[in-house]
This record gives sequence, C-alpha cells and structure tokens, in this order.
Amino acid sequence: MEGEANAALNLYSSRTNGFSGADIKHAEAYAAQVSKALRLAVRVTQLTEDRKHLTTAMESRTTIDVAVGVIMAQNRCSQESALKILKIASSTRNVKLRDVAAAVVATVSEDPELLTHFDT
Repeated sequence: MEGEANAALNLYSSRTNGFSGADIKHAEAYAAQVSKALRLAVRVTQLTEDRKHLTTAMESRTTIDVAVGVIMAQNRCSQESALKILKIASSTRNVKLRDVAAAVVATVSEDPELLTHFDT
C-alpha cells in the first residue's frame, strides 16, 4: 500500500543464545512501540501532504471560478459555456487549466493575486 513504511530491528549478541526470554520480550515490546510511533509519523506526514494538496486545489478553484466569471461577462454566456471555453483553451494550448485561468484574471485585474476566504 502506498505511504506505508517498513522498518527492521536487528539485535546481535557476541555469544550463542545471548538473549534471555526477558531480553526478547523487552525487544518485542520496544519494537511494538517503535512500530506505533512509525505508523503515527507516516500518518501525520500523509495528512500534512493531503492538506497541502487540498489547499492548492482550493486556491486553483478560486482562480478558475473568477476566470469563468470574467469569460461570462465578456461573452455574455452561461457558466457552463464559460468553463467549456476555459477548458478548450487549456487543452489546445496544452497548459494547465489553473494557469489559463490565472492568465485570464491577469488580463482584467491590476493585481492578479486572488485572495480566498480561507487565506490566513
């Protein structure tokens, strides 16, 4: 499964049968604790990355929505038609939709930086 981490704990002794039953139980307990910490660290990392991706998507969506509004005003068309125009421009130019949208917004705004309601 993607995002999983693996680890190994190797213990060595300089003598044969160098670990007692208690030593082995302690090592197993330690490995269980480390395993939990590793799973937690992986999960925190996944959630942090998911948050970054969602924020980027929301920011892109705001730019796209504003560009759709600009196209609607300029062409006196529906939201659906404006989005279609934007997607066609993106596809024919082989440029990401959010970049085409940012270019549209830049043509009508002195400050093309868009603030969103979730900006901090």
